[in-house]
This record gives sequence, structure tokens and C-alpha cells, in this order.
Amino acid sequence: MAAPTAVEKTMTKRTETLLKPVSTTSQAGESFSADSWTGQDCLVDFLEKEVGSDLKSLKNVGDLLEKLREENNVLEEQVNETKTHIATQYNVTGLVLYLFHLQGAQPWMDNLGQTLNQVDTIERHVKYLRCLQHIEELSAAVQQCLMTSSVWEAIRAVDNMAALDAGLNQSGCSHLKDFLRETLHFWHKIIKDRLASDFEKVLTQLHWPIISPPTQSLTPTANAQEISSQLELLVTQLLALQTSYPFSLGFYTPVFSPPLCLPIQIMLLPLSRRFRYHFYGNRQTNSLSKPEWYLTQVLMWMGNSSTFMEEKIQPILDRAGATISAMVELCRGLLSLVQEKVASDASRLLYDDVLFCHLVEEVLQFEKELRSNQSYPAALPGLLHLLLEDATLQKWLTVEKKMAVEKMDAMLSAEGAWSSQYKDISDMDELKAPDCAETFMTLLQVITERYRALPCPSAQLKFLGLQRELVDDFRIRLTQVMKEESRCPLGARYCAILNAVNYISTILGDWGDNVFFLQLQQAAVSLGEEVVLGGLGVLEVGRLASLEGSLFEGLLALLDRLKGDMLGRLLEWTMREIADKAKPYGQDRWLSLPPQHDQSTMTLSSSACPMMLCVRDRLLNLHQVLSLSLFQLAWQGLAERLDNVLYQDVILSNHFSEGGAAQLQFDMTRNLFPLFGHYCKRPENFFKHVKEACIVLCLNVGSAILLKNLLKESEDEARDLAGAGDPPPESALNELGVYCLAPCDVLILLNLRASWPGH
Repeated sequence: MAAPTAVEKTMTKRTETLLKPVSTTSQAGESFSADSWTGQDCLVDFLEKEVGSDLKSLKNVGDLLEKLREENNVLEEQVNETKTHIATQYNVTGLVLYLFHLQGAQPWMDNLGQTLNQVDTIERHVKYLRCLQHIEELSAAVQQCLMTSSVWEAIRAVDNMAALDAGLNQSGCSHLKDFLRETLHFWHKIIKDRLASDFEKVLTQLHWPIISPPTQSLTPTANAQEISSQLELLVTQLLALQTSYPFSLGFYTPVFSPPLCLPIQIMLLPLSRRFRYHFYGNRQTNSLSKPEWYLTQVLMWMGNSSTFMEEKIQPILDRAGATISAMVELCRGLLSLVQEKVASDASRLLYDDVLFCHLVEEVLQFEKELRSNQSYPAALPGLLHLLLEDATLQKWLTVEKKMAVEKMDAMLSAEGAWSSQYKDISDMDELKAPDCAETFMTLLQVITERYRALPCPSAQLKFLGLQRELVDDFRIRLTQVMKEESRCPLGARYCAILNAVNYISTILGDWGDNVFFLQLQQAAVSLGEEVVLGGLGVLEVGRLASLEGSLFEGLLALLDRLKGDMLGRLLEWTMREIADKAKPYGQDRWLSLPPQHDQSTMTLSSSACPMMLCVRDRLLNLHQVLSLSLFQLAWQGLAERLDNVLYQDVILSNHFSEGGAAQLQFDMTRNLFPLFGHYCKRPENFFKHVKEACIVLCLNVGSAILLKNLLKESEDEARDLAGAGDPPPESALNELGVYCLAPCDVLILLNLRASWPGH
């Protein structure tokens, strides 16, 4: 028999594995018996049927195994579906049993919940009653302490009552809390009234309140030690009482400020009664037109009381550990009286411009003295916040604008509007500002000082917007007057208008670098204030944020444009007159003038005299009527224009002999340039064309021939694109002192010379 192949060995091994006895358990947990149809018998029958006794049929075993696997998978899926169905039936059955049990237990649960709720309610009622009992005990303790004059024990009992009130703050028992607070307030008032009565008696012995300036020592001569001890005891007890329950005697304090110190509140009562007696009701001292009466009175009380507060009250507060200033507290209390009065008066004066303005002025003055003379802290509010109420602030802005416009009308129509009040004082008249311009800028400065102290940047920016509007209005008015005077630009009024524009521009430029306006600039950017930033693009706002720009840039640009137009028109008229005087000079016989061998004998050309006199007179006139900065621009602009006129109408329009060139140079260097030498060290630098033309025209013949040849060669080489390595002709010109004129211009000038060999 042939040896079995590898495939046959493999199949034999698998068959032996399958033929091993298998113990199978049913669903009920029972095992099949030996007499039953075992897996071994089933397998033998299956193999005999499929394979038979022929071993060669084993080549079909692979297909047979694949078929068995597929049948096995089908059987497993059926078994899993059966298990899932059985489990689902089991879960549904369990859920039904659970719900049935829960339904049966629900009455027991409801009964238990009701019982627990009743227990909770009883516990809360017990706590409520215990709290009431504790309140009654504390109240009885306070009463007992007051009957035995044990003030400190009474204050401690009230303090415990206040602690209980704080603990019930989140409680929903509103009636209990109201009862506790009423009880606390009741006992607090009784203790306070008793202490206040004793405190007022001690203060009377110390001559409080001090209505007039003290003329004698504040320390009484008799029983001073006893009074001081009583004073310290009462102040300390009042402080402790206020700590347990903050209390106000009717003195108004802003919501963001702590309540007034209780001893100071009691000290303020007689002053408050005096204030209301004199400045309320039908008293003659209660006048809407005289707010300075009550404002001054309060300042006097502050000043008169300062020594008493510092010597008598402040040491007691320091020893009690109270971190407050007695004088500041007194000022706060007096300010509360004034704040109430100012708020009432301001609302009644909204329709009276004159009285409203007077009230604002007095409030601003009061605030200034309060901060400076009384050293009232800047962090605490004074009176200015009252002016920031919407209606009051809007009224202030409206009246400010109305008054400013009226003053502008008056100052522009005044008799001396266009003359300077410092015209006779040379040291103070550099800007030569006319009276109307100076008055206008003073008006703006006064507005600035009024709103500078306001505690709100947004309100300050509204006033800044008003100022910018006023400046633009004044600029328009100046433009209108200028147009009327433009027929005579050399007149005094025209020059005064020009000085006014320059003066306003100079002041606004200084304001742009001022710390106050720089702070407003930052506030405008951070707040995005439309009144100031309206119409500006992102780049402009960015420049303002980086402090590169100024809040007055737009106005400065308009003013500079007006100044440039006016100055240009003035110079145009001046040059028109000078050019007319220069015509005979340009028509002189430059070609036929003989050479001059000695310059000491030379004199000014007779044809140049009218022109020179006109230049001199105009310079003197402009120097007298224009501000220093404007005159600098004027004479430099005049020199530039005159340089161009002489170069074009005199030099380029003529041919020059050697004597003619020498005469021209003498007229310019010895006569014209010195006229401008009064205002600068090197006036010839402002006549570059004329100066360099004289240099070229006065060259000796040899130098002129060499220069002319050089320039022609350079011109030819440039045309032929050759000679790139040769030095440029500008080098030769620079050696001669010619920097402004181009080589082609120099060649033209050389051709104007008549003194060439053979000519």
C-alpha cells in the first residue's frame, strides 16, 4: 500500500479530532445518555455516505468542510435569535412585576413624604419661635442695660441684634426680618438719642458750633479735663453704636460714599438748622440771584471749624482706631446741604440764562476754593457732578455757546478790534495780535478753565467740541472781513486780520501739545466720542491714539490755508508794485556801459533807485504791521519773488558788457542784498539766481572761454552718449560758486556776455 500523502495525513488528524467523544448538555441541564444518538455515530454515518471506502474520494474533503461551516453559521444565527427572544420575554415580565410592586408601595411613600414635610414644618416653626425668643431676650437685655445706665452693655446687645439681622439677610421670613429691624431701629434710636443729648451738652460747653472765627482758645478754663473725658467717651460710644447699625440723621451722601460718621452728624445738626433757616423759605437771604451767599457761608463754617476738628475730635478718632478725617467728614456733611440746595436751584434756573450762568460761575469758584483752601480730597465728590445732569449740562453748553457768539459779535464790531493793545510795547508785541483775536482766545481759555475740573471726560469733550465749533465760526467771520479788505492787501486792517489768523493758529498749536488736551485726546479715542472724532477715518483716529496728531489738526489746516492765501495775496500786491518800479531798471543800457576799474567810485544805477526805495519801504512797513513769524515768511517770500523777477526781466532780457555786468553786480551785492541784511546774516542766499548770474557774467574773459568750451563739450558728449568717464560740468560750476543754475542756464548767461575776443 502506498504511503499516505500530506493531505491525507491532515484530513486523518482532523477526523480523529471530530471523532472524540463530545458531552453535550441540553437547555434543561440534562446530558444525553450512551443509548442516545451520539455525535460519533452521526459522524460515521455521514462519512460513509459522503466518502465511502474509497480513500481517493478524500480530495473532496475541502468542499465538504466549507459546506459544513456554512451550515454551522446558519445554525448559530438561529440559536442567537432564539436566545434574544427568550431574554426579551423575560425582561418584559420583570418590568411588569416591578411596576406592580411600585404601584402597591406608592401609598406608603406618599404617607411617609407627608410625615417628613410635617416634621420639617414643625422644625422651622420651632426655629422661628426660638429666633423670636432670642430677639425678645436681646431686647430685654438692652432695656435692662439702659435702666442701669450700662451703655456699653446696651451697645453690645444691639450689636448682637445687628449680627442676627445680618444672618437673616437671606431668609424668606419677611415678617420676622421686619420685626427684628424695627426692634433694632427702636433701640438704636433710643441709645442714639440719649448719647446725642449728652454729646450736645458737652459740645455746648466747648462753644460748638463755631459760627465766627475763633478769638480765644478752644479749651475751656474750668473742668477742662472732665469735659475732655466726657467728649472722648461719647464720641467712642457713638462710633461703636454706628458700627452695629449705620444710621443717618438726614444728611445726603452719594450711593458710592460711606455714611457720615455719627458724631459728626450730630455736630452738624445746629449748622444744618441755621442753613435751612437762612437759605430756605421766604427769607431775604434765600435768593436765586445770590447763590454766593450760602456757598460763602458754608466755606466760612468750614474754615472756622477746622481748628476745633483737628484739636478736639481728630485725636479721639485716632485713638478709637477710626481711619477717617474729622475735617473731611465735616466738609462732607456741609456739602450735603449745599448739594441739595444747588440741585434745587439749578432746576429752577433752566429758563433764566443770566442767573443760570451766575450759578455755574459760583459753583465753579466754590469747588476751586474747596479743593485748594480746605484740602478736600479729589476722590470725593463736591458740587461739579451736579452740573453733569443731562438737563443742566445741556443748558450749560447752550448758554456757553450763546454767550460766546454774542461776545464774538461785540469784539469784532468794537472800535479798537483790529489794533493791538500792546502796540506801544515792543517786547510784548511779537505776535501783534489784534484785540479781537486776543479777546477771542481769552474767551476760549476761560471756557477751558471752566470745564477743566469736571470729573467726566465725556462732558469735557462736549465742551471741547463747542470750542472747536467757535474757532471755526470765528475763522469764517475773519474770512468775511478779509474779503472786504482784499481790495487793499497792504492796508493795516488786512494785515491785522492776517495777524489774527496767525495768532489763533499759534495758540491752537500750543494747545495740541498741552497735557490736558492730550489727555482729552486719549479719552476721545477710548470713548469713541463722535462730537470730536466724527468724520475721521481709521488712519486719522490711529494717529490721534498714538499722539502723532492733534485734536485741532483740522482747524489748523483751515487756518494755515487762510494764512497762506492772505500772505500770497499780500506778496502779490507788493511784487506788483516793485515790478512796476523795476521796469526802467530792466530797460537800462547794460550793453553800452563802460568798464569800471575802481568799484569805490561806482554808484547805484539811477534806474534802480525807485525799485530799491520801494523794496526798502515795503520791508519796513511789513516789519511794522506783521507779527515776527509772519514777517519772516513775508520777506523770504518777497526775496524769492524778487529774485525771479530780476533774473527773468532784467538779466535774461539783456546783453551785458563788462561794465554792465559789473554795474549789475554792484547794484545787487552793495544795495539790494543789504536791504534784506537787517533780517538775516547772509541775504544773498535768498537771491540764488541773481547772485550766481552775476558770478557768471563777471567772469574774466579767459575763465569764461574755458567754461563755455567745457559746457559745449559736455553738451555734445551728452548728446552723443560719449565721455561717460569725464567729470560732470557741475563740478566746474561748483568751484565757481554756482550751485543753483543748471549748465544749460549758465551757457545761456555766457551767451549774454558781449565782451568776447573779436567782438
